[in-house]
Amino acid sequence: MRRINVVGTSGSGKSTFSRQLALALNCPHIEMDRLYWKKNWQGTSDEELFKKLSDALSAEHWVLDGNYNRTRAVKWKDVDTIVWVDYSFLRTLFQATTRAFQRCVSGKEIWPNTNNVETFSRSLFSRDSILLWTLKTYHSNRQRYMEDMANEEYQHIRFIRLSSPRMAQEFLQQISESPDVKKPA
Repeated sequence: MRRINVVGTSGSGKSTFSRQLALALNCPHIEMDRLYWKKNWQGTSDEELFKKLSDALSAEHWVLDGNYNRTRAVKWKDVDTIVWVDYSFLRTLFQATTRAFQRCVSGKEIWPNTNNVETFSRSLFSRDSILLWTLKTYHSNRQRYMEDMANEEYQHIRFIRLSSPRMAQEFLQQISESPDVKKPA
């Protein structure tokens, strides 16, 4: 495992897991949301996003965190492993709600130098609500990743499906204990 894309519905815990995996593997963690979001919740054009993503993925070893289906041609070109954080709908919705609430209360900037902070009105009561996004995409994401796992086009990719936090922690433990993993100095 040298080039890994961690995927999952918003709120599944993929960012937390990705950071932990990158730390265990002693490699860069690349967050797609950080590449996409500009100041004041302005998105990046596809052309700019694809360029940023290509540049970020030029390294030999990385953990990429994010879905962004339209970027597959770029992000899966050299990927060798997809880790799918696929927790239950209720757990994912609970985690998304908890995270949104914590971010709203803290008022902490999500990505450096963007001024992007969660607010209750944005998180709960807008068309851009992360909770609404989780509700709308959970089932379609699951269907898409199930199809990807069976798709001949992606047979060169190792798919790992983690369906519980316990499975995720066991996977991280195995990675941490592997003699093949170069530990941080």
